[in-house]
Amino acid sequence: MDERKVYLVGAGPGNPSLITVKGVTCLSQADVIIYDRLVNKRLLAYARPNCELIARDEHAKDQDKINHLMVERARAGQTVVRLKGGDPFLFGRGGEEAEFLANAGISFEVVPGVISALAAPAYAGIPLTHRRFSSAVGIVTGHEVPDKPGSAVNWEALSRAVDTLVVLMGMRNLPAIVERLLRAGKSQETPVALVSLGTLPAQKTLVSSLGRVVEEAKARGLQPPAVIVIGEVVRLQELLAWVEAKPLFGRRILVAGEATRLTPLADLLGEEGAQVWEAPVIRIAPNGDTAALDRAIGKLRSYDWLIFTSSNAALHFWARLRALNCDSRILGGVRLAAIGPATAAALAQRGLIADLIPERYCTEGLVEAFATLDLSGTRVLLARSDLANPLLPQRLSAMGALVEETVLYRTVPAAVASERQADIGGLLRRMEADLVVFTSSSAVHCFADLFAEPDLQAALRTVPIACLGPETAATARRLGLSVQMVPEKYTLKGLVQAIVLHWGKEK
Repeated sequence: MDERKVYLVGAGPGNPSLITVKGVTCLSQADVIIYDRLVNKRLLAYARPNCELIARDEHAKDQDKINHLMVERARAGQTVVRLKGGDPFLFGRGGEEAEFLANAGISFEVVPGVISALAAPAYAGIPLTHRRFSSAVGIVTGHEVPDKPGSAVNWEALSRAVDTLVVLMGMRNLPAIVERLLRAGKSQETPVALVSLGTLPAQKTLVSSLGRVVEEAKARGLQPPAVIVIGEVVRLQELLAWVEAKPLFGRRILVAGEATRLTPLADLLGEEGAQVWEAPVIRIAPNGDTAALDRAIGKLRSYDWLIFTSSNAALHFWARLRALNCDSRILGGVRLAAIGPATAAALAQRGLIADLIPERYCTEGLVEAFATLDLSGTRVLLARSDLANPLLPQRLSAMGALVEETVLYRTVPAAVASERQADIGGLLRRMEADLVVFTSSSAVHCFADLFAEPDLQAALRTVPIACLGPETAATARRLGLSVQMVPEKYTLKGLVQAIVLHWGKEK
């Protein structure tokens, strides 16, 4: 990407996974990103840590500021990304912004985006064209009042010229739009679909007709943003509604744990159709006192086994090796045990292959695996969290092993943004959460401490709970929570599969 250049990037229809590859590249290399406030904030995670993020409203009163800001930053030698919802050149003032840049002598590039006019119907199961029903499509704005003098949209001509009509930003003017189309000769039985929050887990679809859609939309309480689709292709929606067929569609799930694990978990649940709220209630911090760890590393070859009980342990151990200017050669003949495949994968990324992975990915599983070996006089190093389960060193010692423990990292409460905390608290108070998922025992305790008000605690005890493993489940049950789902394999994928299976049985 070039310095002193502005990239007008389409953010897509709302679902962050629908941004283009070129769009992600631009975000990851930008010096400054000027983004519309309605853009999905998860896209900003692609930005570099030192990238400046500037939020701007899409209103006309803010447009002049946006234009001058782009020019100012580009002239300062910065790579600028102007991140806009949908596509920059479709009802997004992108043409005006490009015109301003061109007149100012600023080089620019347009990165098209997936538009809601295509994506929302597709996610609702409505093909805009079909050989039996539609060969012409019209896309118009519904933002202006149809009956205003000098309307830019010729509704009468459109009603005759195209088979499928897609109206964006038209929910507030829906009654007037319907009335104009009916006056133009459209039948009251013409199929209509309203797709609210299209491509997002909270998507809602109403299939109706021109004669009934206004009343039914009001009864359903459908709110903007929504895409309006008018035409015979809407009749295919019931057959082709693939998103609504997902096993977790419509489920509202709250996940609590450490931030780096929550996003992959939220993505997996979202792929199954769930609407997910993330509560990053714990964080992982390096152990400030490394003296004991450094002594253990200094005599590493004297151990027979080095056991990792989490992927965080593998990452922090390797980071400490590098800080001491050491690499894998220092391990010599030490054998490695990993509590599960995620931990083994973290080791493998650094060229280390685990010699032992238990069949059950938990502390008890490690105990069972080591019980098949002769540990008499074997020296074992456990480098792990300050809150690790004491069962493992106790059981290994009972088998004759000489166990030494050292703290690699600490699990501490995380500061949850007040806005997110309020959202989660409101979700619990209104009894709107279908499930709460905990990824660790620490997450259970920190979540309970964060939402300690009596009404929230009472609400939490009424919600079904899913836990990543038996230790987490035991902690939740001790606090009086109703644990209903624990996977057979203690991985994020296994957890999601258990949730899907549970609700699949209900269906």
